Amino acid sequence: MSWTRAAAVAELADGQPLSVEVGDTLVALVQTEGEVFAIRDECSHARVMLSHGDVDGCTLECFAHGSRFDLRTGEPLDLPATQPVPIYPVTLEGGDVLVDLDNPLN
Repeated sequence: MSWTRAAAVAELADGQPLSVEVGDTLVALVQTEGEVFAIRDECSHARVMLSHGDVDGCTLECFAHGSRFDLRTGEPLDLPATQPVPIYPVTLEGGDVLVDLDNPLN
């Protein structure tokens, strides 16, 4: 695995997406239900930032058209989105959130 520091754990607030740039990729980090998830910060339907959306459990809703994405799989749960959004492995090391962009989980 190729881990890259994305943020400090202290920067995360439960249920509040945090947009970070990891290399050349925008990633939304989401802390919810005792876990930290990393999902590409771009809706697969309309090229808008998912980090501006609302978190409900393990879902992230796109603010533009209401499609929800499962943070565990990247799969869309509602139309109009029909394509998944890449999700990435996350590990916590010390006070840092590390993300592996080279090995997406979907």
